[in-house]
Amino acid sequence: MSGTNDVEQLRARAERWLADDPDPAGRDEIRELIDRLPGSAAELADRFAGPLTFGTAGLRGQLRAGPNGMNLAVVRAAAAGLVAWLAGRGAHGPLVIGYDARHRSREFAEETARVATGAGRRALVMPRPLPTPVLAYAVRALGAAAGVMVTASHNPPQDNGYKVYLGAELGGPRGAGAQIVSPVDAEIEAAIRAVGPLSQIPLGGPGEVLGEDLELSYIDAAAAVVDPDGPRDVAVAYTPLHGVGAVTFAATFARAGFAAPTVVAEQSQPDPAFPTVTFPNPEEPGAMDRLIAVAASAGADIAIANDPDADRCAVAIPDPRRGDPGSPAGWRLLRGDEVGVLLADHLMRRRVRGLYATTIVSSSMLRALCAARGMPYAETLTGFKWIVRADAGAAPLVFGYEEALGYCVDPDRVRDKDGITAALLVAELAAGLKSQLRTLGDRLDELAAELGVHLTDQLSLRMDTAAEIGALMARVRAKPPACLLDEPVTAIEDRLPEADVVTVRTGTARVVVRPSGTEPKLKAYLEVVEPVADSDVAAARERAAACLRALRTETADWLA
Repeated sequence: MSGTNDVEQLRARAERWLADDPDPAGRDEIRELIDRLPGSAAELADRFAGPLTFGTAGLRGQLRAGPNGMNLAVVRAAAAGLVAWLAGRGAHGPLVIGYDARHRSREFAEETARVATGAGRRALVMPRPLPTPVLAYAVRALGAAAGVMVTASHNPPQDNGYKVYLGAELGGPRGAGAQIVSPVDAEIEAAIRAVGPLSQIPLGGPGEVLGEDLELSYIDAAAAVVDPDGPRDVAVAYTPLHGVGAVTFAATFARAGFAAPTVVAEQSQPDPAFPTVTFPNPEEPGAMDRLIAVAASAGADIAIANDPDADRCAVAIPDPRRGDPGSPAGWRLLRGDEVGVLLADHLMRRRVRGLYATTIVSSSMLRALCAARGMPYAETLTGFKWIVRADAGAAPLVFGYEEALGYCVDPDRVRDKDGITAALLVAELAAGLKSQLRTLGDRLDELAAELGVHLTDQLSLRMDTAAEIGALMARVRAKPPACLLDEPVTAIEDRLPEADVVTVRTGTARVVVRPSGTEPKLKAYLEVVEPVADSDVAAARERAAACLRALRTETADWLA
């Protein structure tokens, strides 16, 4: 932005925002940028590029002043739009509000409560920073009209976010306690845009702070996902990655009869700076290093990590093929698809009957498992808000997972991903296998021998703007590959206008390309399937790994 008129228009927009911003610090931030014009034009233009919108994971963005950031003004408008929409739909019941330990999370939760009470609606506020699954549980347990969780999940420290859940009255049977989906997101956005001057939004009291009995109720419900009479002999190493999961995780494991986990001490307390990790996402390289070192040193059977709001669950296991399990080199991180199939198989062997669901970018192994066990199966768009609404006629959802380390193992109580109940189920499975002198790795090999080796990988391209991502998706559609891995492409599926997703298949491979819903990235999800001959799983894995490397190279060339 270099023209005088453009700069003056930007200045005028910023001045209008500044005049209505209720946060003195936010006003100072914008004033400083205005005073530095035209030198600050690029940064100011980015802050006013457009309002944050509800994406795959709700409202999420960088903590900064302006409409394109997470700040008190944006939160006040979002809360006002939400409560106006609830009133317009005639929804009864309170608004329940949770928050994590990120920068400004409590402040944003309190502001939401004041907006709700100012509009005449009860606001029930969590007593302290708690995991997202506790909020999702509370929406149903307390008969709330809706719920708000202030969290940016596994995003960088400079981010925060705002997830919205619907109660049973507006969510319906499959959406009760689930995150919002279209067209509700667009309707709430429209209500937010219709909010007048922020200074005229009535603010009430701080709401009612819930007691500790709510978390205790969640813990009791979570502990019930495991068989009370099953084996409990399993040594677990654990990290909450500086998030809010540690206390609830430990209490739930104790309530279920498991020994206390060995915790990564330097990551055990909530810290919004996330000082020991570059990126607080268990999937990111290096994020699990300290956990695996502690697990190896302690002689643990499994290592488990939650992300900062404890709705995701990552698992690492000893792998003697890699080295001595007493050393970090002898461990490996399981992919989300591997954990998802292990949990589904475990529930099926516990005779849990019903619908098993995953997303279009997850491994096709769950489909094969359901076919082999005679269980209903469904695929949805990416995001747990879609998974928990999966439909297969009369079959109720009993399990859902996505490859990004999200698992729903108790949808009747928490209709969202839950890293704590998933961890409990992993521990139960590991303890049962240990009692038979077997491991999670052994069970994965047994499933591969039955269903074939399904290997998955991801390729991500980070970009600066949405326009760049859109242009690349246009090229993907215009020039799909004719073959992959020397096999002809047998199917190309374009999900527009429902979703911006392209899937390319051969007889043994699949590539799914889509923009990320939470980051400025284009993602390609890769899968190869290799049959197992003569029970030689190791040889099949080697062939599949070689094919996956080649598929990654071919996909990178296609997207270049």
